[in-house]
Amino acid sequence: MSDYLKKPWLKFYDDGVPESIPFTQDTLVDIFDHATRDFSKKVAFVSQGYDMTYAELEDQVNRFASCLDDFDIRKGDSVSIHLPNVLQCVIAYFAILKIGAKAVMNNPMYSPPELEHQFKDSQSRVIITLDLFSSTIINLRPKTKIKQIICVALTDYLPPTTDPATILSVPPEKTEDVYLWKDLMATYSPTPPQVKVTMDDIAQLQYTGGTTGVSKGAMLTHGNLSRQLQQMSSWDTETQRGDNKVMVGALPFFHVYGLSAVMNLSIYYGFKTILTGRPTPDVLIDIIKTYRPHVACLVPTMYIGMLNDPNFDSLDMSCIERLMSGSAPLPLEVIKAYEERSGARINEGFGLTEASPVTHSNPYKTVQKTGSIGIPYPNTDVRLVDLMEGLTDVPQGEQGEMIIRGPQVMTGYWNRPDETAKTLRDGWLYTGDIATMDKDGYFYIVDRKKDMIISGGYNIYPRDIDEALYEHPSVLEACAIGVPHPTRGEQIKAFVVLKEGETASEKELVDFCSGRLAKYKLPTMIEFRTELPKSTVGKILRKTLRQEEKTNPS
Repeated sequence: MSDYLKKPWLKFYDDGVPESIPFTQDTLVDIFDHATRDFSKKVAFVSQGYDMTYAELEDQVNRFASCLDDFDIRKGDSVSIHLPNVLQCVIAYFAILKIGAKAVMNNPMYSPPELEHQFKDSQSRVIITLDLFSSTIINLRPKTKIKQIICVALTDYLPPTTDPATILSVPPEKTEDVYLWKDLMATYSPTPPQVKVTMDDIAQLQYTGGTTGVSKGAMLTHGNLSRQLQQMSSWDTETQRGDNKVMVGALPFFHVYGLSAVMNLSIYYGFKTILTGRPTPDVLIDIIKTYRPHVACLVPTMYIGMLNDPNFDSLDMSCIERLMSGSAPLPLEVIKAYEERSGARINEGFGLTEASPVTHSNPYKTVQKTGSIGIPYPNTDVRLVDLMEGLTDVPQGEQGEMIIRGPQVMTGYWNRPDETAKTLRDGWLYTGDIATMDKDGYFYIVDRKKDMIISGGYNIYPRDIDEALYEHPSVLEACAIGVPHPTRGEQIKAFVVLKEGETASEKELVDFCSGRLAKYKLPTMIEFRTELPKSTVGKILRKTLRQEEKTNPS
């Protein structure tokens, strides 16, 4: 029997964690309705000092669902959310689901060309955006199928003690089919149409990159996302639904990690979640001081940033019961510092967009191995296969591509049957990550087959940077890689060959990219070369550049 079929990791499950979960058939809409019914008087989310109860959240969701219905959004249609972590993001998401539509989560930091691709590919018909971004969206609209633009203001939900004049707001230009969120909430009734939503219906399109650099929409169903919540809940045997817990809402909800592990999980449990769209060290420290949260799900950059803040030494973290981390490995000294301060050890895990996203985690009570992504969740099968064909299991301890099968795995890529066929094979999700498994069944990522760069918790695909650089008239060749950064995990370094007789400076190329890429994708280092390493067929060898950088770092 294969080492992976034996599931050696099961003996390290915490007591009470099942190998197989008796999943309920509750959709995300059902989960939302249960929470608003059972916890109606509890505070659901806090944003800019405004407390929104579960009852008020239900009212606002129903009103916006009525609005979308009036805007002729029907079951299966796509609606884009282009927002940071604000109350309107949560409200819009569940309103979209209530009428059976698909939520398309868009990163507010994306450049216009990146947004245009996602709007067009998803066929989004309505968008909810921050008023600060309204001019960009209005300019993009003629190139897409978007009709109505709904503008959110940071002043929409404020406590009585806050002066709206102190909050940044930019009213959108007055043009056809551009609406203000606050006006719509006052116009529509909290009685939306009843739409039958099933576990097989697509809840959202979550865009990701790939080896080709083409942004693809992972189709995540209600079943995928609901069962993911049930997996998370089963993994934590001490936390119960209805517990009076406070959660940090710093992970961006436009990423599926923040959406599942924070927004949806907090509603599943009935937590109070403190929202912030600006998770800087000082903001996170202030949240801990002010709200005394019990649960924090963050990325390494956030942990490291707080640790390096001068106010961290005086921070009392004894309130914390659960600390979770994903997206990149955490240094041992960081884990030790937080364990000593809070008494709670950081629980490291692994996930990817195509799996809703979590597939692995270190247990809370048994053996936690620093540097390991942990062991597979219940109902999750994992194998490591040969790197050439991807068919033969590699022996324990050897490197192979990690493939995953489970109820949280997407149904495929939106309108990308060829890409789906490459990624989903015989029911297995081919992750593109190279890993090893030790004798206890703990997994370790040793390389990223897809060349992905992880900087500050964001997934960056180097092909995006390459293509932006290639647009510069002086650039002959370009290749971007990730190099170590003390706080962000990785930063982007680009290697560039200029055309004969042409000149360009590092600043000129970075400025050129700034209009084509999100800020966090911009290269921070550019090395000019006369040639780049290539294979026998002329392909630039990114791996060789990474090896050279490790041997002789800049």
